[in-house]
Formats: sequence, structure tokens, C-alpha cells
Amino acid sequence: MDSVTLRDFRCFRGEQTARMAPLTLLVGENSTGKTSFLAILRALWEVAVFETVPDFRRDPYDLGAFSEIVYNDSSRGEQPDSFQAGFRDSDTTVSFHFTFQDVDGVAFPSSRHMSVGDTSFEVSPRPDQSTEFRIGIGDRNWKVGSTAPVRVDASRGEWLYPIDSTIWYAYDILRGDYRSSDSIREATRQYEERSLDKDNIERIREAQEQLGAWRFNHSATFAGAPVRSKPRRTYDPSRPITDSEGEYIPSYLSMMSRRDPNAWKKLKERLEEFGSESGLFDEISIESFGRTDDAAPFQIQIRKFGGKLKGNRRNMIDVGYGVSQALPIITELLRPEASSMSLLQQPEVHLHPSVQAALGSLFCSIAGPDRQLVVETHSDYLVNRVRMDVRDGKTDLKPEDVSILYFERGESGVEIHSIRMDNLGNVLDAPTSYGEFFMEETRRSIGI
Repeated sequence: MDSVTLRDFRCFRGEQTARMAPLTLLVGENSTGKTSFLAILRALWEVAVFETVPDFRRDPYDLGAFSEIVYNDSSRGEQPDSFQAGFRDSDTTVSFHFTFQDVDGVAFPSSRHMSVGDTSFEVSPRPDQSTEFRIGIGDRNWKVGSTAPVRVDASRGEWLYPIDSTIWYAYDILRGDYRSSDSIREATRQYEERSLDKDNIERIREAQEQLGAWRFNHSATFAGAPVRSKPRRTYDPSRPITDSEGEYIPSYLSMMSRRDPNAWKKLKERLEEFGSESGLFDEISIESFGRTDDAAPFQIQIRKFGGKLKGNRRNMIDVGYGVSQALPIITELLRPEASSMSLLQQPEVHLHPSVQAALGSLFCSIAGPDRQLVVETHSDYLVNRVRMDVRDGKTDLKPEDVSILYFERGESGVEIHSIRMDNLGNVLDAPTSYGEFFMEETRRSIGI
């Protein structure tokens, strides 16, 4: 995602566009829409990549029913009947835009528009509950009607009517081939003759292939909660199914150590590298009890070196809360199957400032063309470490690869400010209120 556009979503009145980057930091006071922003990113991803009805109540985001998701200004009596959201990937020229409406209390993406370069495809509802499909190439547009419904059972989160199928139905009609288009009941003309020439057909095929390749290259998002699972003294093995609080991480590490020692060795080295640099720990190990199969209980043991002495291994529950809170985040980011997009809420919770800063360095080392991190944070230590690492060239991340989104509350809603950085790590285009609290605290501390 290079940019995200919202209209009348939650606390965001009217239309706003936010600049995204491989590493995007969300900052601002509490209750200014940062978590809502993460939720709409996941929803957009689910519709665009998997063509599913997004669940706005799934952990770690519970935004409620449609009436609680659409912008609502009770003082003005304003509540639109829909909200819009979309994003663009300029590297591939792929973009998506969706209109969400109330269907049985569910925020349902009733209209879907996607484009690849100057070729666009759209499916939208008609007043009579039928569906309209549109194909656009440059300034030329065709539309085709169908009896197929625009939605399925929204409350059950079923798959949307596949836009790929609708495109090919419309494509067949427009080129005069009715053989595979039984659900099409009419074809109408808009701006151009109904028939498509050979060049148009080829451009539609190319756009379809690019869209399919884009989807194939992206996996589901990972959404991390601000509070991670509590550590246990001993774990019983379970199937490691990804969850927002990191409950699956101990079983994941244990299973990897038994089934794939080489992969475990590499991951263990990366975990210990972060642990050492941050001061959290120097060594992590899995201690299995009894049998060596998948049913054996196990412990996660941590060792912190003291000078020349390595010290004793200690159970993770005995070394403080910080390790158990950081381990799910760093494991999720460093594991081989990591998602191409990670959405993190306040990863600094329960961590010492030095560890918060180390997380900033970790994010800089991971974010890139194929890995996008979106991080909601209240940690100045984390943000400043990102600024310094980019300035000092610690990783390949350039100033343009970082976006700071500052959420500021106003009288009629929240405004998103897109802040950039220069080569010296200075913030650009920031409003006067950005960082005001920290500056006032600094002045007070030095007696100015």
C-alpha cells in the first residue's frame, strides 16, 4: 500500500488520504482512530486479496455493527448511509476502492472497483438488486447487467461474488460470445460500441493476469494485539494457529525445534541477536520433558549473561514480563512464514525504553519492498530510533520508505497528517501540535 483513502469511516469525516510506506508509524493521542485505521487496513486487504466479506468484529479489532463504523456526528444529525475506503500500490499500478453499506448490520462491500494501470473493473448493485459490471480502458467504458446478486449472506461472512468471474462474463458479452455467459441477461452501451477490438481484449487479459499475480504474491495480514498472552511455567503442545495475542508462539517454537532443527537454529540465532542487542536476554531454549514426541510438555528457558559468566537458564515466567511480551512480536516478524503485511498495536507495552528503541531498529531491518509494517505506537524512543537508524544508514531503509501518520482530533472528527523525514532524520510537514507534549515536558525538566 502506497496510499489509503477514507471517507466517512468511524471518526474520519469526509475524505482523507494517508501516505503509506514500507514502515508506517501511527502516532497521536488516545482515542484518535489509530486502531480503527489498522482495522480498515485489514478489511481492505481481505476484500482485495481474498474477496471475502471483512469481519470488523474479529480480534484484535471490534468496531461493532455498521451504525458504529460509519461516521456519526450526533450534534449535527449526520450519519451517511455508506463509507468508502481504498488503497493504491503504485509499484504495480494496482488500486482498489470499495463502498461499504449496511446489510443486516454488517458493513458490506457492495461496490468494488479495481484497476491496473488505465484498465478498470467494477461491480456494483442496481436498485432492482441485480448487478452491474463495468470495464474501462482509458476513457472508453462498457457496462453489462446481470441477474446475479451483488451479495451473498453478509452475516455469515461468505465469499463475495468473484469479480474475476464477473469480468469474464462481461468480457464475453462485449466481444459477442454468449456461450459461457448464461447469467448475463442484457448488454447495454455506454460511450462506445458494444464490441471489443483485438487490442482491447489483449489489454483486459493483461490486466487480469497482473491482478492475479498481485494477489498471488500477498498473504493474509498479521494483526497483533497491544497485550500479549501471559507466560506459563510449563506448556502442553498444541496446534500453533496464529492469533493476535501470541498464544500460539510457544507451541510454534517447540514444534520447530523438534521437526526442523535447521530452521530452528536460524530463528534462534535471530531471536538471540535481538535479545542481546536490546538487553532482554542472551539465550533462548526449549526444554522438553518426558517423551521427545509432539505430546511432551515443555518449558521456554531464558539465559542472561553476566560478564564472563553465562549464568543459569531460567523459566521465562521467572525473568520478568518484558520477555514474554516481546517474544510474540519478534517471533512473528522473524519467522520464515511471516506475513507480507503486519499490523502492530503498541508493541512497546511492558518494555524498557532500551527495548522499545531496539524494536525501532528491528522494524527498520525488516521493512522493505516485500514486507510492510504498520505500527501504532506511543513510544518516542521507538520513533526516534527509526529516525536515527534511517539517518545513519543502519539498514537499506531510506527516508521515503518511512511514513509517520499523526492523528489529530478536531471539532468534527480526526485529521490524519502524513509526515515525512529528510536525510537527517528531521520530520517534514508536521503540524505545530506534533510532539508538543514531549517538547513541553523537556522544557519543564530543564527549567525553561
